[in-house]
Amino acid sequence: MKATITKLTPEKFPTLLKEINDPPKELYIQGQYPGEENKFLTVVGSRRISPYGRTACEKLIAGLSGYPIVIISGLAMGADSVAHESALENNLTTVAVPGSGLEDGVLYPRSNVRLAKKILENKGALLSEYAPDFQATPWSFPRRNRIMAGLSHATLVIEAEKMSGTLITSKLATEYNRDVLALPGPITSSLSEGPNMLIRLGATPITSSENILEVLGFKVEQKKEKDFSECTEEEKMILDALSSPISRDLLIRLLGWPAHKTNITLASLELNGYIAEEMGEIRKV
Repeated sequence: MKATITKLTPEKFPTLLKEINDPPKELYIQGQYPGEENKFLTVVGSRRISPYGRTACEKLIAGLSGYPIVIISGLAMGADSVAHESALENNLTTVAVPGSGLEDGVLYPRSNVRLAKKILENKGALLSEYAPDFQATPWSFPRRNRIMAGLSHATLVIEAEKMSGTLITSKLATEYNRDVLALPGPITSSLSEGPNMLIRLGATPITSSENILEVLGFKVEQKKEKDFSECTEEEKMILDALSSPISRDLLIRLLGWPAHKTNITLASLELNGYIAEEMGEIRKV
């Protein structure tokens, strides 16, 4: 059954949104808006998200699984899509705020109509201040950013160039006295210029899910260090070599072992949860 679109008047807005100095005059909602016992995190970033940004976003959101946290984003391609999809994959509720109306015929971008339906099927919601049949325009996206910032306790910037519209959301979050978080990135990437600049200006650098949980007020138990005492001598040699992530081929060359011996030992370490292989590199867990 298709979720109906209903209109909310200001007295029915989420409490956080009522606090901003320029709230919308009305809101349209499709689906079920999560209860205010949750913490709300807006996640924004470049439409041209890099493999680094995608992996980091997925990992950070996965680490929030099991906590009463709602992920808010803008349904756009790139970082927004990764944020919504990661939330769904990790059983977190997610809310999308597109720059268009909510009717199927105008929902933007068209490539994410299926994602929008999946959000609704998983008890999330779509929100817009625009009439249901409103078609997206260049000015509607920056304007909707204030709603995303206003709905959340904190805004996390994954990637953004210096002149990116993504930074509008972080600026608004600051104006609304909300926390601004940023993913540090390589100085060689233009997509990291925005987050790195925000960190210099006082944003909280985020390198783990625990960082986000602490900002949102959750008590995070310190993880116990792994016990490697039961590892074989060969396994310990590999762990010692993994002071930083490296490729399998480079590890084989460093160890000077036959490939089959290295691969068997790596398989044992991975099965026991000591290492993981991602993006072509092996790292300690």
